[in-house]
Amino acid sequence: MRIGELASRAGVSVRSLRYYEEQGLLTSTRSPSGQRHYTDDRVERVRFIQRLYAAGLSSRTIAEVIPCVDSPSEETSDAAFERMVRERGRLSEHIADLVRTRDALDELMTVNRSHRATLPTPPRSTAQA
Repeated sequence: MRIGELASRAGVSVRSLRYYEEQGLLTSTRSPSGQRHYTDDRVERVRFIQRLYAAGLSSRTIAEVIPCVDSPSEETSDAAFERMVRERGRLSEHIADLVRTRDALDELMTVNRSHRATLPTPPRSTAQA
């Protein structure tokens, strides 16, 4: 199938597929005129790559994890697992940083409301009929 059909069947953009190829995550064969051609199994490959991206993995990390799919073995499975464990730790640290940032914003909002409560209320003007 050509790139447009793969994009449609996998639910991604043609641009994404080209990027996946640039990153070494997806391969195609080329016709004599240079058009990309993919086998039917590439649909599932692209969906798997999408799931990895949705899990917060970078293309570099995905390239490290993909061998457990391409050449399944205890070694590649263990390597992929260890890489995902490190990524999970990185994400947990990032979440903790975000929680601290949110808490700091909450404090600033509380100070703002406390300060606002001390400001004088301007007199209301009365409209003449």
